[in-house]
Amino acid sequence: MYNGSTILVTGGTGSWGRHLVRTLLERHDPREIRVFSRGEHRQVEMERELGADGRVRFIIGDVRDYGAVLDACRGVDIVFHLAALKHVPICERQPDEAFRTNVLGTENVIRAAIARRVKKVVDVSTDKAVDPVNVYGMTKAIAEKLTLRANALTDETRFVCIRGGNVLGTNGSVVPFFLERIRRGEDLPITHREMTRYFMTLSGAIGLLLRAAEAAIGGETFVIRMPACRILDLAEVLIERSGAKVGIREIGIREGEKLHETLVSAREALHARHYDDDVLVILPPNPGPELQHRYASCRPAKPKPYRSDDELLDKAGIARLLDAGGF
Repeated sequence: MYNGSTILVTGGTGSWGRHLVRTLLERHDPREIRVFSRGEHRQVEMERELGADGRVRFIIGDVRDYGAVLDACRGVDIVFHLAALKHVPICERQPDEAFRTNVLGTENVIRAAIARRVKKVVDVSTDKAVDPVNVYGMTKAIAEKLTLRANALTDETRFVCIRGGNVLGTNGSVVPFFLERIRRGEDLPITHREMTRYFMTLSGAIGLLLRAAEAAIGGETFVIRMPACRILDLAEVLIERSGAKVGIREIGIREGEKLHETLVSAREALHARHYDDDVLVILPPNPGPELQHRYASCRPAKPKPYRSDDELLDKAGIARLLDAGGF
């Protein structure tokens, strides 16, 4: 699927995008990868990191600009749509901006992909889109709906969603934040002692993303299963491993923040199946014959929500996950 293809990655200079591009270059042989993003500085940094690889082309542009997305999609086979406003407090403060990027930007990607006859569009989503309580999750939930609905608009382009949780070390994530506080000798703030979150290494997430994108035929949502832990336990492991003399203080749950995250809702679980040990696939309520046949051999998922407090890593498991993530 990837060899010999022209691939567009929106938001390609973010943590997921950088690793995705690097993985495609190292493990596959794409004809061209177009890195589409707003940030000139990050594009320069990424270009320097990759060195002189003629298969990579950098394009300054914003998914809010339909014309820019349409131009970027010319001759493209596969689109990985990663561009989004993701920081929960920022989206809460400026919901209009989150809507423009996460919803209208996704609609621009869909329209441009159909106009350019792209073969497959992969929308990379988040656990916060499940039963959302914050603006980020709400806008990503709408983006998922728009993406899956787009399969009914064309017979040439296939659209799929892939949903995951937090990835260790990505921009703005909690592990680098905690490590910086430890380095400065400051106490670690946690919002609630029982708060849990899904976590995975970046390489593991990208590997599953590529596998699910290749397997998808359009109309389904793949869910990357991830281990989960208490944020309190994560903070304690980081302190113990660093040997620092810092404490932990509880500051209260922020606006728009859940105590626990959900990867698959109770409603979705009725239509979910185990694609393999690492990935679930959610089918639409009334899947067509092609989808039914494609996943007929996959066993049904458990008929209840998949929540981050279902099964938690102990401290030894958290330490192993940190090691695997390079921390």
